[in-house]
Amino acid sequence: MSYPLSVNISVEAPIENQIQEIQYDGTEIYQPPLTLSENLSKCAARIDFAKSSSEPEVVVKKEDPEKKEEDPKDPQFQSSLWPWDSVRNKLRDAFTEVCVLSDVLAIAKEKRYMVLDPVPQEPQETKPIVQVYARKKALGNAANILLGGADRLRNTHSEQRNNRNTSDFHIELLRLRQNWRLKKVSNSIIGDLSYRTAGSKFMHSGMFEVTKAEDDPSGASSPPGSPAASAAGALPNPKNSALRVNVPSELQGVAYIKVITQKDQEDLCTATVNLLGHGPNITQQTGIWQKTLEFAQNVLFCKELFNQLAKEAVQIQAPIPHVVVGNQIRATLLPGIQLIISLCHSTSFDSTNSGPINDHDHVLEHSLHQLLREVHYKNTHHPFPHPASGPLGPSKKRILAGPTAADRYELLEMTKSQTLLEQIIAQAQHIFMRKRTQYVLDTLARDVKDPQIISHWNAMNSPTMSCVKIKIITHGYDTVYRTSLLIHVKERSLKCICRDGRVMHMSYEPQELRDLILCQINRHQMTGLLNVARCMAWQTLSNSNHLGIGSVEPLGNASSCLLASPNGDRLIAVQIRCDPQIDVKVYIAQTPRKDFFPGPLVQGKYWEHLGGHFKEVRFDKLEGKNFLNKMEYLMASMSSS
Repeated sequence: MSYPLSVNISVEAPIENQIQEIQYDGTEIYQPPLTLSENLSKCAARIDFAKSSSEPEVVVKKEDPEKKEEDPKDPQFQSSLWPWDSVRNKLRDAFTEVCVLSDVLAIAKEKRYMVLDPVPQEPQETKPIVQVYARKKALGNAANILLGGADRLRNTHSEQRNNRNTSDFHIELLRLRQNWRLKKVSNSIIGDLSYRTAGSKFMHSGMFEVTKAEDDPSGASSPPGSPAASAAGALPNPKNSALRVNVPSELQGVAYIKVITQKDQEDLCTATVNLLGHGPNITQQTGIWQKTLEFAQNVLFCKELFNQLAKEAVQIQAPIPHVVVGNQIRATLLPGIQLIISLCHSTSFDSTNSGPINDHDHVLEHSLHQLLREVHYKNTHHPFPHPASGPLGPSKKRILAGPTAADRYELLEMTKSQTLLEQIIAQAQHIFMRKRTQYVLDTLARDVKDPQIISHWNAMNSPTMSCVKIKIITHGYDTVYRTSLLIHVKERSLKCICRDGRVMHMSYEPQELRDLILCQINRHQMTGLLNVARCMAWQTLSNSNHLGIGSVEPLGNASSCLLASPNGDRLIAVQIRCDPQIDVKVYIAQTPRKDFFPGPLVQGKYWEHLGGHFKEVRFDKLEGKNFLNKMEYLMASMSSS
C-alpha cells in the first residue's frame, strides 16, 4: 500500500560501538567512539563544494504504474537532509563573492578595461541664518565659561586681598598628600585612613572626603574629628583652612583600648593603647585637618585591634572560656585574677578621664602595637619557596624538615603558633607574676632586718620572662659568707637556681616564694655562724639542718649546731627555726661542773668534766648589731673567761 506523501524517517546510529576484533577466546574488542574533533573532521570531509545550492536533488520514488500513467508530468523534488548542506552552500556563496570582488579590484586598479569616475551629487541647500544661530550659540557658551572663570578668579583675588591669613587650597592639598593617601574619583577627592597597604584585612574602608572650604553649602567645616582638638589652644583657627575633610561618623571622636588586670574589683595593672602622641607633631605646619585625620585613624586602629582580639577570644578554646560582651573582653589569667580589655569610644571630651594614669604599663602598650604590626606583616610577607617550584606557605623550618630528618615532635612544634590574644594573656600573666614577686621580696626585705635581702632586677628582659638575682648578706660579715640565688619569673611559674646548682620550680602562689626565701635565710645564718666560729678557732661538734626534736615546725625544718671553745671547757648550742619569723635560741654550758659533788656511786673527780646542764641565753639582750655580731661577742667572752 502506498501513500501520496512520503515521510522522512531519521535513523540514529546504535549506542553500541562496532566490533573491531574477536579474539580466539571469544573476547570482543570494540572500536572506540570518535571524539568530537574526529567526528567534525569526518563530516567536513564529506562536503562536496562542486555541487551548487541551486541544483536541487531529484528524488525519484518508485510508485505504482497506475499512478505514473495518471501524473506523468509531476516530478517531486526534495532537498537533501544532510546537516552540512547549509554550511557548504554559504561557503560556496562567500567564495563566489570574494572572486567577484577580486575581479572588480583588478579591473579598477589596472585601468586597462574600465575607468571609474566619481558621480557628481547635487549640492545641498544651506541656509545662512541657521549657521549664524549655531555659531552665536557656541560663542555664547564659550563666553559664559570664560566669564564664570574670571568671576571666580576675581573673587579669590579679592578674598586674598582682604584676608592675608587664608592659605591656598592647592598648597594645603599638597601638604595633605605628603602625609595621607589621596586619589581623585570623578569630581571628588577621596583619602584612605586604613592600613591595607601595610597588610590589614579590616572590613572598614577608612575613606574620607576632601572638599574646598568655599564649596561647603553650610559654610562650616566638617564635623570635628576629636573634641580634644578644639581644646588645644595652640591650634590655628579652623576658618583659616582652605580645605575641609569629612570623615565617617563611626570614625569621629576619641577612642582608646584600656587593658586592666583586676583582682577582687581592685585594679593591679592598667595600660591604655592608642595612636595619639606617637610620631612628630606636624599639626602646626599643616592645619586643623591633620588633627582630625589623626584622631580618625586612631579610632580605626583601636577598632581593628579590638576586632582582632574579640575574634580570637571566640575561637580559642581555653579551660575557662573567654567572655566577649559588647566592647569588653574578659579572660582569666590566674585564679581570682582577670584580664579586662575594653574599647572606649566617645564623641564627647570628658575632662575627668583625661588625666594621666599612675600605674600605666608601657611594655604592654608597646606589645599591643608590635603584635598588631606583626599580624599585618605576616599577611603580606610569606616565605619564598625553595625550590621555586615548591608550595607557597610553609615556613623555612618546615621546608628544611625533610633534609634535617625532623621527627614528629619537632613537626608538631613547628605547627604551633600563638594568636594575638594568647600572647597578650601570656604577657599580662607575666606582668602580674613579676609584680607579685616584687611585692614578696620587698615585704621580706622590710620585715627581716637581719640578714639583709638585696634584689637586682635584670634590665634586659623579654615580655614573658624576667630575671632577678637575690643576695642575702649580713652587715659587716659579707666577706665571711653570702647567699645568692637566681629566680626566673615566667608566665605562671617561678624557677629558682641556687648557688650550689640546685633548681627548684614553684607555682604562682606567693607563699611558696616566701617560704623559699625564709629557708635560705635560715641556712645563711647557720652557715655564717660556722664560718665565724672557724675564724675564732671554735670547734664544730655537730651540725644538723634537719633537727628532729622539739615541736613540729610549720615551715621547713629547724637547724642546730653545737660549738666548743678552743679549750673545750665551754659549749654553745644554737637552734634556728623557720617560723613566720626567724626564731633563734642559744644555750651555753661550761666545765668543770660547779654543782658536782662525789657520792657513793660516782666517786671519781674526773666526772665533773662531762659538762653541766645547758642554760638558755637571753639572746635579745646581748650586745651586737645582728646575729653573727652577737655570736662573735658571745664566743669572745666565753673564750676569755
